[in-house]
Amino acid sequence: MANPIFDVHCHFPRNWQDPDSQDNAKAIDERADALRAAGVVKASLLAGGRFGLSYEESLDYARRHEDFFLPSAVVDPEDIDGRAVQQLFEMGYVGLKMIGVKRAYDDLKYFSVYEMAERLGMPILLHMGVIGGPIDYAITHPRRDKDAAKTYLASQERRIKEQILSFGRNASATRMRPFHMDTIANNFPDLRLIGAHLGGTGNYDESASVARWRPNVFFDMSGGDTIERHAVERRLIGYEIGVEKLVWGSDCGNDEISSHVDNLEEIFTKVGLTDDEAHRIRWSNAAEIFGLEEPVLAH
Repeated sequence: MANPIFDVHCHFPRNWQDPDSQDNAKAIDERADALRAAGVVKASLLAGGRFGLSYEESLDYARRHEDFFLPSAVVDPEDIDGRAVQQLFEMGYVGLKMIGVKRAYDDLKYFSVYEMAERLGMPILLHMGVIGGPIDYAITHPRRDKDAAKTYLASQERRIKEQILSFGRNASATRMRPFHMDTIANNFPDLRLIGAHLGGTGNYDESASVARWRPNVFFDMSGGDTIERHAVERRLIGYEIGVEKLVWGSDCGNDEISSHVDNLEEIFTKVGLTDDEAHRIRWSNAAEIFGLEEPVLAH
């Protein structure tokens, strides 16, 4: 197999504008097809519970591609504890994902979740930094882009409806920082943690610091063109963050997956990685995190 890729950040496809109209079987098949066409051979499927379908329903669809998807449950640590994590594991989930938490990731309230995940060998993917929106204002703006203007108006209408129902969104990037992973890793040293988006724009120094000293803390390279550009310009790959501490994730729609795989290969070329170093980021690191391969130490 030439250059196999492990995707640690693959969302269950969802039509956010009209979720009830989605054919979930077709959507998951199309997601699997798009990933395979790009060279992905395993993907951690972030699914169930907090957004969209139930945990049970999500597993049923994931099993349409049982040899391909590794189900990871999207959870809110405000609402679950270690016992609930064990139930998810027994159901068939092998990992967890967190985002939009109401307290800092390293709040003591969440420790029972981390303790059980460590005991069961379930890696946790943690969103890092600002939660993205429908428009990337670093790239475009509704003032000069008709598509962005259309998206802006639709999102404003949806936001107004949501505020009427729920009084806004209780989310903060300050609760989702790489330094929180240091606290978690010190208390649960065998728990495998993946910070999304290289730690998030504005947090790269924190990411490098934690990855430098905590053996089971890793970072994924998802997050789009800006994160990929920063990976090269700020010398994050193989310099500030060692290649053994990096994994790849798509975190995008089907039509963008192949282009981000191409960007990954360009990054490898630009930073001068060896074939073995590139293979670690594409596949080996994630395969070891999820227990598909046994880590091999130098001797």
